[in-house]
Amino acid sequence: MTTPIASRRRLSRWIMIPIKILFGFIAVSLLMVAIYRFVPPPVTLTMLFDPNGITKDWTSLDAIDPDMARAAIAGEDGKFCSHHGFDVDAIAKAAIHNASGGRIRGGSTISQQTAKNVFLWQGGGFVRKGLEAWFTVLIEAMWGKQRIMEVYLNVAETGIGTYGVQAGAVRYFHHGASKLSKAEAGRIAAVLPLPKKRAAVAPGGFTRRYGNTITARIGVVQRNGLDSCLR
Repeated sequence: MTTPIASRRRLSRWIMIPIKILFGFIAVSLLMVAIYRFVPPPVTLTMLFDPNGITKDWTSLDAIDPDMARAAIAGEDGKFCSHHGFDVDAIAKAAIHNASGGRIRGGSTISQQTAKNVFLWQGGGFVRKGLEAWFTVLIEAMWGKQRIMEVYLNVAETGIGTYGVQAGAVRYFHHGASKLSKAEAGRIAAVLPLPKKRAAVAPGGFTRRYGNTITARIGVVQRNGLDSCLR
């Protein structure tokens, strides 16, 4: 016969299981973010599940032409240096646009994309979005903008089986990311949203026009100090 005291103890043990899992997850995630503050992420889930293989070459932010970071800001996240991980206006506009139909538009910041690329998997869903928000808060607090941009430019997919702007620059233009011209940086930035469907070499249609637009915005980013957190 089970006594009330025994029942309460059993219930307490069951309650403690999810609490322990939660605190374990928090501890592990904090440790991972702390390590990657100084150590390059060796591989991501996106890379591991890429049937086309992995071509990458980690390059420090100092060794990447500054126009590449400016192009990423121009194309992906104009408020990168001023927000704390989330651009509420962009998220709201994307939600309204997507609800009206047509081409799907994302509202994720560079910080959110970095959190997703490094720690999570591709795709949607509330669970992944919730975890993305958690890791975004952590990297904003523990890494800072320069490290976030550095990691982003090294793990973002820049082509089929190609990761990072160094590998992308070599693939498309046959030289390293330190020698990128404004036009080349704009083309790579134009590829980032759909790297498996767009090419930076002889781009046509939307990709060509978008790349030209980003190239024109690079100077605006610099003149208006939208890259001030990277200087």
